[in-house]
Amino acid sequence: MEKHTNIESSLAEKYRQPKSVEQFGIEAIPNELRTVRWWDISAMVLNFVVNPGTILISGALIAAGLSFWQAVLAGFFSIAIGFSVYLIAATVGVDYGIPGLVSMRSVFGIRGSWLASGLRAISSVYWFAFQTISGALGLTAVLSVILNREVSLIAVSLIFAIFQVLIATFGYNSLKILSRFSFLLKIIFSAVIIFVLMNYPSPSYSASAVFSFGSEEGMKWALIALWATSMAAAWFSNFTDAADFCRYSKTRMDMWIGTFLAAVLGQLICSFVGGYAVAASLGKNDNPFDVIVQTSNGAIWFLILISVYIILDNWTINVQNLYTGGLSLTNIFNRIGRFWGTIIVSVIGVMFSMLPQLVNGYIGYMSILGDIFAPMGGVFVAHYILLNKARLDVPALFIKGNRYWYWSGVNWVAIFWTAVGFFINRSIPVGWVNILWTAVIVALLYWATVVIIRNFSSKLNDASMPVDVEAYSNIAVDDNLIEKYEM
Repeated sequence: MEKHTNIESSLAEKYRQPKSVEQFGIEAIPNELRTVRWWDISAMVLNFVVNPGTILISGALIAAGLSFWQAVLAGFFSIAIGFSVYLIAATVGVDYGIPGLVSMRSVFGIRGSWLASGLRAISSVYWFAFQTISGALGLTAVLSVILNREVSLIAVSLIFAIFQVLIATFGYNSLKILSRFSFLLKIIFSAVIIFVLMNYPSPSYSASAVFSFGSEEGMKWALIALWATSMAAAWFSNFTDAADFCRYSKTRMDMWIGTFLAAVLGQLICSFVGGYAVAASLGKNDNPFDVIVQTSNGAIWFLILISVYIILDNWTINVQNLYTGGLSLTNIFNRIGRFWGTIIVSVIGVMFSMLPQLVNGYIGYMSILGDIFAPMGGVFVAHYILLNKARLDVPALFIKGNRYWYWSGVNWVAIFWTAVGFFINRSIPVGWVNILWTAVIVALLYWATVVIIRNFSSKLNDASMPVDVEAYSNIAVDDNLIEKYEM
């Protein structure tokens, strides 16, 4: 206990961070602090999945022409596809206590990982703004009824965004506590909202009407594949920070159970809340929050419940977006510390949260993210699983000129296939689940290339071979490693 306390004190002094916040950024978490069990991971993941953006998208599936159950199926497929790489990447956090983007150094090189970090930071900012605007759309719908006047969307977004920044700066423990508090309330509030929708005195709101909505048109597999792939692309863009939420985990089993089951349950909740509301409106209103507010009949208790629900949804998802975005920056600028990285991402995110048009371009933005992160995910899986056998030389991740330095800090083979994969993904129709095909194709091509080239390159051979994990099992408590890291 005294050992990790001393490390945290030294990190607070080194980065000039407030002592009340989480100090660990790119540093590995000491073994004695890895105590988080599956229920806490479940709370964080469910809170991550159940958010205004996902509820809004679940309603958009109905408005786009899917039946209620087809929309539920598309949501499930998005989790099954999107979490395929996410769960693999999360094992890095459990096994080594390091952030996801630090593990990218083993694949792309210490400097090459800056590419993944930069893209993840941009993605975090986009998601923060998207979720803030989605939540603000819901809040303005509620406030307009309560106040009986129009409410500024931009003003609500701005206030909402600043409010969310406060928790993110404190770090992992505040996130864990907030998730515990929100988990049960979200389950209860979701059940209440669905109950109110089902009992609204209009034929189209009945369970039988909603559950049969659009079913007479038959299965729309192409549309299901399009939306499932677009939604899965969002999870692909999150695989680089999957380890961030699991590096305090006690075991792999805690991570497996806590992550996947919570993701499926969370998506199911969003499908029922967002999809049910839009289906009840016969697909005429694509904003589920508008529909939910209409069913309140002015009941203040229900309007307050909706407001708290939206606030909790947005608060929990965006704290995580800012947290991972801050860690992304610390992997590039390793002298600023996690706290200051979070502050920088927060400022940029707050600025973008005043652009409501971000919500309208969901499929376009997700398509671009899929083009980038699908091949990156393929390269990561090929290197970490097929080549390294999930066994990393942790000290080398922090030392210039060591195993993962490659060529001047960059693994150009990984960069090459990521770039080629971008065009592969764009050439495969989205309806064919292009991100999954791209990840598989690029993984095989990268693996084959490395197997050939490492016969002629000692640098690539050293970096692609598995190592003796036991030799580095206690490296998490050695802060001196960070001092050796020089660019």
